[in-house]
Amino acid sequence: MKLLEDRIRRDGSVLPGNVLKVDNFLNHQIDPQLMDELGAEFARRFKDSGITKILTVESSGIAPAVMTGLHMGVPVIFARKHKSLTLTDNLYTAKVYSYTKQVNNDISIDRRFLDPEEKVLIIDDFLANGQAVQGLLDIAVTANIKVAGVGVVIEKRFQKGHKLVADAGIQLEALASIASFEDGKVIFATDK
Repeated sequence: MKLLEDRIRRDGSVLPGNVLKVDNFLNHQIDPQLMDELGAEFARRFKDSGITKILTVESSGIAPAVMTGLHMGVPVIFARKHKSLTLTDNLYTAKVYSYTKQVNNDISIDRRFLDPEEKVLIIDDFLANGQAVQGLLDIAVTANIKVAGVGVVIEKRFQKGHKLVADAGIQLEALASIASFEDGKVIFATDK
């Protein structure tokens, strides 16, 4: 998606350890107009998939997931990373390692929100090593629901997350696919 690639080139920065910082429009300060465009694009790419709900992990996946849900006309469920007084039992849970925060999290979804006939779309901000997506896939297996696809705003194609989703035979749509970082610059798959 050229609009997103241009925004990453303009406002993103590459940090040590192959970390792409996009906190000025995606995962700290959010650009609602850009999120609307991203949601519309995900909805277009998955329009014939029979999606009944969208799953994401708090917190950076929520904005693109909500906009996708709005464009598809389906509810959005986010897996919580932190315990809540209102979310204590009857949960689907999975362990997820955060590459950027270097911590393990238990993610949870209330069982009331997932029925066995659901056909879900997983939306997230990044796909790097695939830990967040794997956690949601684990919950989907436990909940006996079908995952129709995975949509990510940005994928680092050179890390193992892409292969994880591809090997599972699940449709993967990345709106910006990064082939590599060279001399502090982002090289997109479309540049190669």
